Parts: sequence; structure tokens; C-alpha cells
Amino acid sequence: MAHGPSRSVACGIFPDQGTNPCLLNRQADSQPLRHQGSPLIRSSHVKRDLPDRDTQALLSTTQAMELRRRDYRVERPLLNQEQLEELGSQTSATGTLQWRTWFQCSHARARALLLQYFPVLAWLPQYPVRDWLLGDLLSGLSVAIMQLPQGLAYALLAGLPPVFGLYSSFYPVFIYFLFGTSRHISVGTFAVMSVMVGSVTESLAPDEAFLQALNSTVNVTARDAARVQAASTLSVLVGLFQVGLGLVHFGFVVTYLSEPLVRAYTTAASVQVFVSQLKYVFGLHLSSRSGPLSLIYTVLEVCWKLPQTVVGTMVTAVVAGVVLLLVKLLNDKLRRQLPMPLPGELLTLIGATGISYGVGLQHRFGVDVVGKIPARLLPPVAPSPQLFARLVGNAFAIAVVGFAIAISLGKIFALRHGYRVDSNQVAGAISSLFILIIIVKLGELFQDLPKAVLAAAIIVNLKGMLMQFTDICSLWKANRVDLLIWLVTFVATILLNLDLGLAVAVVFSLLLVVVRTQLPHYSVLGQVPDTDIYRDVAEYSEAREVPGVKVFRSSATVYFANAELYSDTLKQKCGVNVDHLISQKKKLLRKQELKLKRLQKENKLPKQAAASKGTSISINVNTSVIDIESNDVEGSKAKQVSTGTELEGIAASGQEDAKAPDMSSLKTLGLPQPDFHSLILDLSSLSFVDTVCLKSLKNIFRDFREIEVEVYMAACHSPVVTQLEAGHFFDASITKQHLFASVHDAVIFALQHPRSSPVNPVLVTKL
Repeated sequence: MAHGPSRSVACGIFPDQGTNPCLLNRQADSQPLRHQGSPLIRSSHVKRDLPDRDTQALLSTTQAMELRRRDYRVERPLLNQEQLEELGSQTSATGTLQWRTWFQCSHARARALLLQYFPVLAWLPQYPVRDWLLGDLLSGLSVAIMQLPQGLAYALLAGLPPVFGLYSSFYPVFIYFLFGTSRHISVGTFAVMSVMVGSVTESLAPDEAFLQALNSTVNVTARDAARVQAASTLSVLVGLFQVGLGLVHFGFVVTYLSEPLVRAYTTAASVQVFVSQLKYVFGLHLSSRSGPLSLIYTVLEVCWKLPQTVVGTMVTAVVAGVVLLLVKLLNDKLRRQLPMPLPGELLTLIGATGISYGVGLQHRFGVDVVGKIPARLLPPVAPSPQLFARLVGNAFAIAVVGFAIAISLGKIFALRHGYRVDSNQVAGAISSLFILIIIVKLGELFQDLPKAVLAAAIIVNLKGMLMQFTDICSLWKANRVDLLIWLVTFVATILLNLDLGLAVAVVFSLLLVVVRTQLPHYSVLGQVPDTDIYRDVAEYSEAREVPGVKVFRSSATVYFANAELYSDTLKQKCGVNVDHLISQKKKLLRKQELKLKRLQKENKLPKQAAASKGTSISINVNTSVIDIESNDVEGSKAKQVSTGTELEGIAASGQEDAKAPDMSSLKTLGLPQPDFHSLILDLSSLSFVDTVCLKSLKNIFRDFREIEVEVYMAACHSPVVTQLEAGHFFDASITKQHLFASVHDAVIFALQHPRSSPVNPVLVTKL
């Protein structure tokens, strides 16, 4: 690796600062650097003082000594991209074709696939019985105690008989015991999913479709049978969709569900659940509704039918709710003294069932109760293929929502406890066995349980999600963009229902990301004194622009959506009307060219002289104009011949005549010159480039070179450099020598190579 004389990389570059201890000057006693057998490289010397001089003077002696220990020194040559690649011996990464491994067959691969899809085979043989069995027995019992009232209650949300809530607390838990990967999730009924299922079952089997002609009452048996069939068919479709989502690794969808979005969505879902339980709290018979604005219509109908409230039902719900709240408060207060929380829901359900049976709430006060619960497992029934077409859209929406919620909760616990969600302990199996015992032997004991008590249990358990309304105040102070996502998600979910609301929320958040990349923060950078650090001069009062050098940076990557804004803001921040200046330059040069042709025609100049023009118009043209306008005709002719010879010489060499001023320069054309000779683009924020970005960067080079400003780039990441190469960005006019390892390298190079002449035939586009 051959190198010329090492350039000094300076921390301080302002001439008015006097002697700067951070200047990277060659030092006689500096040690030479070698790199892979390369010739001696005299390195540069960098010293960075963390505080400024005034601040350091105020520190105590001990603090000052400590800060001096933190100073560091870097010795290296000034590096552009070519030198950096040579110094670092960069090699292209050899990519492997992932699809080839998909079709490889081996014993190890077969075992890995088996353990991937049946995790129980991996963790069960290694299960520490002595350490975990007792804890799993207790946790399984506590989960079963919690799932019993929740299963009964959430079945009401789904519009199904309560026993199907118990089924949902048994089968999914046992299956997740075999296939699940989270140690803390216990699969069962969930309020959001239950509401989404209920909206489907009530729309397909509304009460109005099962009215009996004789007494105008609803045929509950036929209605429940139709809803169960719809729910079972929907469950099959949801399961098929979720299996497919798992096979295609659809877990990436969680990436697009930000925390404000999820919290707003669950808050809106809690409002949906709350409204859906009002009919059980007041004992009302409401019309079945689904789709957009169904929540608004339901609230209006509840308000309209409030005079029809069943007093016994309302009193039952209020008493049950107060008892549940008191138990929760007691649990919070005695949390450290109690070995496990008091099962408030279970105790309330048992007490309410006993009171209802003893007092006869259904017959005496018209309180609606759960009804018959079969003391057995019902045999499975095949789904109805006729309903597939009507349910496929809802099934996909429920599958995506359930998939996203499960993965989100699993990742929360995995991060908290330090494992990957890709082995569920036997607690799930134990809880499912407890639920099985309840279904087979104890379920019929809850036939007299009032539905109002289940509704009260649901509403009380919504307390945590409803408390998320306080996010509005905290987000207003912390991040109003996240607040906007929260509000849009909440309003969309309330008005459009759960499935469409989630879709609108995700689309809006993604569009907001795009909009924010279209409106990044652009800044002109200045050097922090005595350092190689460059910061926004508008934010750092001590940062100073380097004389003659303009450093520009964007806070976001440049791509098709903001490339034009990047270019426009760059020209605006530089304080130069670049487009107008180029336009004026072209007009003046065109006038000169027309004037030259006219004078050549009038004075019969040789055609060779006209054809011998180079890539730019030289001052020699102006010299001939002055000479031709001279009264001495003979002298004029002699000078014309001399001019033609000079033009031929310029065309042959392709170089400007250094002895004569250049007529194509801004100064000789009478146009204002920029107050800087070099422009440095800090590309450290770029994560990728597209074709629009490449064209925009090329245009920046072209335009600023036309106004006699050389352009450099700095701090590009290696993947971006690779994309620049793939897009054929580098050519004869823009090479890797224009790309530097850091902004400081580019600044030093620009100061050592100020652009004295405006035209280089190789670097400037022809006018």
C-alpha cells in the first residue's frame, strides 16, 4: 500500500485561536506506522479535551486530573474511501443461498424440525421435578381458579352459552402445553378475541331471526345452536390462518404494533367490552349489531331502553361489583402478607350462585341466570363449509389480532425473564386438568349463577385497561406524535370496530413513519472547538462553521420520498440560490458564444479556430473581442490568428490557460460567488440508497461544481457504499476519493485543497 506524505488531521482549524494543542502536526518524535508490510507512514496526532478551557479552569485539581486521564490520542493518516478500504483490507462478504438449506435432509435437520414444532419433546425430558413441580401445581391451581369465572363470563362476550367458555379454558391450554414456547402464557379466553367472535356470531345469528310466532320470544335453543356452529367454524378458519401465519413466520407483524398503538387498541377494546356488558347489568334485550358504528348505536339503544331496566338484575350486578373491588383492594393492601391473592372472582361466583339458588333470584326478581351446564364433554362437530365464504374475512382479522397479541405478551415475559419465545411448563397441563374436572363433575353446580355477576366480574377486570386513559396526559408531555397514534387508534377502533380499527391504526402508524422521514431535521454543522466533533450550529452555540467549508447533514436517510426536499433544503441552508446562479451563468456564456460567432463571421476567422473550443469558454475569446474591436485592422488580424492558435492549443491539451483569467468563471462573468469553496455531505444517517437518491446526489455534485464549489461525502456505512457501487454512482467525475471516513477527514482535505479555479474539464458537466 503506497502512500504519499501524510496529511495532518487537525482538531482545531481556526486561525484566530492561536496555538492549538489539538492540531495534528507531524512530530519529529512520532512513531511510524506500518500496515501489512506497507512503507512507513508518518501518522497524525489527535488529542481531544473533553471540556472546554473555561470549564476546565473552574474544576478542582482532582477533577481536572481525572479529566486529563480521560483524554485520548489517535494517530492515523487522513483517509478517503479508497485508502480506508486498502488500509482495512476490505473483502466482499460471501452470501449463502438460504433456500438451498431448505431442501437438505439429514438426521440433525429432521430432529431440529421435530423439536421446533413440538417443543414439549425438548423441555419435558429435562424438566426439574424437584425444583418446579410444586410451584407448577400451585400455579396451575391458581390459573384454573382464575379461568373458571373468566371462561364463564367471556362466553357471554362471544354470544355463546357459558359452558363453551369452560371448553375454551380446557382445550387451548392443553394444546399449548404441547406446542407452546412461552413459560408464562396460559392460553384461554381473552376479552378482545371474545368480543370479536361475539360480533360475528351475533351478526350471523341475531335474536330477530329466532323469534317465535306465538309469543314473540326468542328460541334460545335454536339461536345458541346456530351461534355455536358459526363460532366453531370461525375457530377452525382462525386456526388454519394462524398455522399458516406461523409457517411463514408472520411474527414480524409485531414490529408494526408500537406500544402506544397496542395500549390504545386494548383501551378501545375495553370500552367495547364494557358496552357489551351493559345489557346484562341492566337486564335489557338489545338488538344484535356489528360493523362500523355498532358501538355508537348500542350505546344509544341502551340509553333509550334504560326505563326497562330490571331492578333485581342491576342490584345484583352492583353488589357483585362492589364485592370484587373490595377483594381487589384487600389483595393490594395485603400483598406482602398473603402467600397468594384471594380468589375474589371465584368466591363471588360461589357466593352469588348460593344466594341465587337459595333466594330464587330468577323466579322472584326476573334475574337472568346461566342455565343448564352439561356435566360432560360434548363430542366434536365438523364445521359448516357453507359458512367459510362468509367468515373468511373475519377469521383472518381475528387470526392476525390473536397472533399479534399472543406474540406481544410472550415477548414481554421472555424479555422480563430472559429466554426466547420459540418451553411451557406443566402448569398449563395442570390447569387444564382442573378445568376438565370442573366441566365433568362441578359445572352443573353453577346453573343458578346470575349473568349479571359475570358481567360485573368482566367490568371490574377492565379496570387496568381503562386506566390506560391516563396515557393521554403522559404522552402529551412526552411525545405528541405517539399521542396522535394513540388517539387515532382509539377513535378508529371505537367507530370502525376491532378488526377495521386495527387495520386503520397500523396503516396510519406506517404512514406517519413515512411522513416523518419526509420531514427530517436538516442542519449545517460546525466544529466544536478543539475536537474533531461536528454539531448543528443552531443547537450548539460554541460550534463554529469552518471558513470556506459548508457541512450539511440530514437526520433521516435519503430516498425517493424526501430526495427532492433534501436537495432543496441543502441549497437553502447554503445561502446560495444555486439554480438562479447556474441559469444566469448559462445565459451569459450563451451570449458570449453568440457574440464570438458573430465576430468570427464578420472578420472571417478560420473555421478551425471555432471548432477548437474546449469544454469551456476561455478569456482568450474576450481578448479576441477586444482586439477585433480595435481600430487597427491589421493588428487585429494578427491577434485573431494568435487567438486561433491559442484555442487550438487549449483544445489539444484540455487544460485552461493559467496565465489568463477564465471568462467562464463567476467572477469574470460578474456573478456573485459563494462564500465557501467546498461542500461536505455528512451521510452517516443513510441506511440505504435507492435510484432516486443516487440521481439526487449526482445532481448535487453537478450543480455545485457549476458554481465553483467542490463536493465531498463523509461517514458512509459500508452497506451504503456497496449500494453506491451497485448503482454505478462512482465514475470518472465522482470517485471514492470524494468519500471520506469521517467529516473531519473531509474538512481537512477540503482546507488543504481549496478550489482556486472554477473549471476542470473532467469534473464539470458541459453547458
